[in-house]
Amino acid sequence: MSRRTEEIPQNDHDPTGPATSEPDSDRPDALTKPAATDTTDGSAQPVATDRTDGPADPADGPETLAKPAPGQPRSWDAVRHLLVRLHFYAGVLVAPFLLVAAVTGLAYTLTPQLDQLVYGDQLRVERVGDAPRPLAEQIAAARAAYPEGTTASVTTPSGPEDTTRVVLAVPELGENQRTVFVDPYTAEVRGELTTWFGSTPLTTWLDDLHRNLHLGEFGRLYSEVAASWLWVAVAGGLVLWLGRSRGQRAKSARGALLPDRKARGVRRTRSWHAATGVWLALGLLFLSATGLTWSNYAGERFGRLLDAANGNAPALDTALPGAEAPAEDHSDHAGHGGSGEATADADPADFDTALAAARDAGLGGTVVVTPAADAASTWTVAQNDNVWPVHYDRVAVDVAGGEITSRTYWADHPALSKLSKLGVQGHMGVLFGVVNQIVLAVIALGLTAVIVWGYRMWWQRRPTRDDRRAPVGRAPERGAWRRLPLPVLILGIPAVIALGWALPVLGVTLAAFLVVDVVVGAVRRQRRTA
Repeated sequence: MSRRTEEIPQNDHDPTGPATSEPDSDRPDALTKPAATDTTDGSAQPVATDRTDGPADPADGPETLAKPAPGQPRSWDAVRHLLVRLHFYAGVLVAPFLLVAAVTGLAYTLTPQLDQLVYGDQLRVERVGDAPRPLAEQIAAARAAYPEGTTASVTTPSGPEDTTRVVLAVPELGENQRTVFVDPYTAEVRGELTTWFGSTPLTTWLDDLHRNLHLGEFGRLYSEVAASWLWVAVAGGLVLWLGRSRGQRAKSARGALLPDRKARGVRRTRSWHAATGVWLALGLLFLSATGLTWSNYAGERFGRLLDAANGNAPALDTALPGAEAPAEDHSDHAGHGGSGEATADADPADFDTALAAARDAGLGGTVVVTPAADAASTWTVAQNDNVWPVHYDRVAVDVAGGEITSRTYWADHPALSKLSKLGVQGHMGVLFGVVNQIVLAVIALGLTAVIVWGYRMWWQRRPTRDDRRAPVGRAPERGAWRRLPLPVLILGIPAVIALGWALPVLGVTLAAFLVVDVVVGAVRRQRRTA
């Protein structure tokens, strides 16, 4: 079939075909004048548009890419066509997961303030005193009020207005603990909470909501889907937008970094969508990477990488000198409590002995004091300062003589271990305090806006002509991969396979999309030939 082109009016609501009854808000006379596009010299030129296939300018968006003709030669432009299709479907299909992650993540960033609001009586003292009481007195008060279980650990206050946390391992609570909050100046019990790895019930609830929507291990797939595809959507969007801006309105960086306030309709929405995405890109890539490190499947792959690269934190030797058998290092779980494996409660006085030895060894700030796991093990004292500059030194203490038997320094952690630890704290909004929280909140709100704008573009691109009406815009045409240059195919296929192994959820969902896409294409071809 021959291609017949002519200058016809365009509008932002239907970039896939001729003008409809809705005029372009940029031009009141859009129904009577040819459409114009910006050229590199700023002049306006009429657009030659194909009535059959629609305009073929890739800069205008996904739906404007012309369908590849059979036998068309391979070209690097096909890479852009493929990226447009991938970005479009990543946005349409994965955006709901990203939206949920953004909203729940925004709620989680507020947990320090929410905890103070809801649990202020337990977390804070009424009046700051001159000097804290010995830990033995504080533990005795906590055990008198709550005698069940065993003392799993004690966390010293992080500030002068904070309470001491006496963590009790109670078998009935499973992996949860009972944390008793004690005024360090008066040894008065301020209350208790059922905690999970040191988190309050509210923080635990919001954490579960963000990680798995309270659906357990199955629910964690949602967050891994979001983290696995987030970087793909961001990287693809950056390539498309920066490539478009370079040849259009951005001889400077302004066109890429700032929205076009003169644009109207879908071009205005796209401008805000893309420019906001550029500003958020670094933060979104960070959240994607750090979220994947503790996901189910990609996290397991990351753990293998740490093992292979000797990138794990150095182990603290907790074996008592002269003990018959070495003990496992339990210091990484300091403060988490346990399932109540110990048969006898630790002597409260030994907590003061261990703390004094750690202070003499230079461990300042808030620390977690954990009793020995068994008779052949030492006590451990670990710094728990997650705010920059962080402090994570640990010591093993023989309380019988008050001696340090082993020590690990944060400075000696491998680079991968440091990056992983700091990345987690940054992802949780802890590393830089309130500033960290504000940055995460801005990213979450910005991502929400980008997603909403993305769906709005999809709706704005819908055909509105009487004989072509549709609720949303047309998807980018398939088949671009057939025109990819051979070097891209030769290098790209092994790279995609490797990526699918490293990020299994990404690999499985991508494969599922390809299968569905092939089936849908086959069904449509069969209908056309029927």
